[in-house]
Amino acid sequence: MTIRVLLADDQALLRSAFRVLVDSEPDMEVVGEAADGAQAVALARTARPDVVLMDIRMPGTDGLAATRMISAEPDLAGVHVVMLTTFEVDEYVVQSLRAGASGFLGKGAEPEELLNAIRIAAAGDALLSPVATKGLIATFLAQAASSGDGPDPAVSSERLDALTVREREVLVLVAGGHSNDEIAERLQVSPLTVKTHVNRAMAKLGARDRAQLVVIAYESGLVRPRVE
Repeated sequence: MTIRVLLADDQALLRSAFRVLVDSEPDMEVVGEAADGAQAVALARTARPDVVLMDIRMPGTDGLAATRMISAEPDLAGVHVVMLTTFEVDEYVVQSLRAGASGFLGKGAEPEELLNAIRIAAAGDALLSPVATKGLIATFLAQAASSGDGPDPAVSSERLDALTVREREVLVLVAGGHSNDEIAERLQVSPLTVKTHVNRAMAKLGARDRAQLVVIAYESGLVRPRVE
């Protein structure tokens, strides 16, 4: 199966570099290029890519707004957004995860990292290290809470009511940065059983992938942020 990739970046030179890299892979192809978020959304509707490499900062409709629009359309549920950012730690990264992105990647990443990220995102998984996601979200939510702009745990925790005890336990471990194999070892069950619990939790919580589960775990208060 060929992974269909849409490139969204206002820098033509960077798009060209990404196109050469992606098209050089036998299991990938670039199906479109967009110079801003509005074009990205329009092309996502027509080209139906598996993965969108989306720059966060673009003129007009930026990557964050475009990601929200793509994630809000049921017909585009199979489109996974990978946010590209110049800065590894950026509050917009967390906002993009909340908006429905599968994760983020720094523009300084190595070619193999980018290609691997595309494959992981296309499979419906979070493309970035769960530990990195956890640390970033914890920092952001702690800062938001201290400024009074954080989510209301009483309201957010209502989202967890549909989960079983085991699904909550798995969610905590996912938010802790553990892989399915590691969770399986801790709970003494098979990785397939863990995957089933993760998928059920995602369905019940309306999460697109593991990155979204991490966000929900923190926003609901199920996992408490700790800032080093």
